[in-house]
Amino acid sequence: MLKLGVIFGGETVEHEVSIISGLQAISNIDKSKYEVIPIYISKDRIWYTGDQLKDIKFYRDFTKNKKVLKQVVLYKKNKEFYLRSVDNLLNHDLTTIDIILPVVHGNNVEDGSLIGYLDTIGIPYVGSRVLGSSIAQDKVIMKYLMASKNIPIVPFTWFYDYEYLNNKSKILKDIKNLGYPVVVKPATLGSSVGITFVKSAKEIADAIEDAIQYDVKIVVEKAVVDLIEVNASVMGNYEQSRVSSLEEVMGLDEILSFQDKYLSGSKAKGMEATSRVIPARISAKMTKDIKNTALEVFKLLNLGGVVRIDFLIDSKNNVYYCNEPNTIPGSLAFYLWKFDGLEYKDLLNEIIDLSMNEYKQRKKKIKSFSSNILENFNGTKGAKK
Repeated sequence: MLKLGVIFGGETVEHEVSIISGLQAISNIDKSKYEVIPIYISKDRIWYTGDQLKDIKFYRDFTKNKKVLKQVVLYKKNKEFYLRSVDNLLNHDLTTIDIILPVVHGNNVEDGSLIGYLDTIGIPYVGSRVLGSSIAQDKVIMKYLMASKNIPIVPFTWFYDYEYLNNKSKILKDIKNLGYPVVVKPATLGSSVGITFVKSAKEIADAIEDAIQYDVKIVVEKAVVDLIEVNASVMGNYEQSRVSSLEEVMGLDEILSFQDKYLSGSKAKGMEATSRVIPARISAKMTKDIKNTALEVFKLLNLGGVVRIDFLIDSKNNVYYCNEPNTIPGSLAFYLWKFDGLEYKDLLNEIIDLSMNEYKQRKKKIKSFSSNILENFNGTKGAKK
């Protein structure tokens, strides 16, 4: 039986969302195939493990309850990976880990930071690799890359916080040239945090100042007025991928807000509780085109595991735009695959098996050379200048 470490939490504004998604995954993992070890990253970036982490009620007063947990680090020893306790004088290895399932959302974790650490020590993990994770998290870089492949995106402008503070008039002119209404976003956040729909110039300053609280880079997009929001999930890796049915997401605001996604539905259900229609009520042709675009984005960013790619439809002009990919979507988008007949347990089995097979293939690639150029190295005196 493989030991599966499920990592969730982190210092991110999507911390609580990650807890919900992480516990959903833990409760649905096939216990006949995997021994589940929960690994929680607190808001102060300390790693913990303990069976108590599987109960969502435990997090209501984490500061008080954490004393029963083990503070840990993940490291490699010989050819195995261990969770090691680092509590005071009781440092010892608690358990081995065979593979990691990251269920983290937002910057500092989903943006490639966590994956980079896992790659550094060499442990197998489920999902997208560092570059795809980083690009998908940065809405500016992601938009330029998609535009280079003629993937439809909404017109936009962007700037750093210091640029706005030093030259507001230029920034506001660029936004005016886009034409109101616009949507103001922090460039590297998710879950609709810090996003504002702005109808006129008199509201723009407040929206920008709100976004600046969360990020140093800000994106302003031309708003799609006659909007239908649809999402697709893609599962696979660089060799193979397939796309789910499309969902039409029903928001209460001009954009699908954090309130719509996580606070308006049933307790502790995350994106599962969002109001939606599956399949989306759009034409067969547009459904096909959006699915093909989702697969193209998945390939372009070299994503992996299960992702969700969000689209905006201008229903008046019958055109669509790719909004953004989510490399570790809320609730791992299991509700889309469940509609297609794939239960959450089977979804997890599939992406874990896929990742293990890809890990074995990547292990065959040359990573370093056996020769040691330092054996006859006599310092820097003979180096070319």
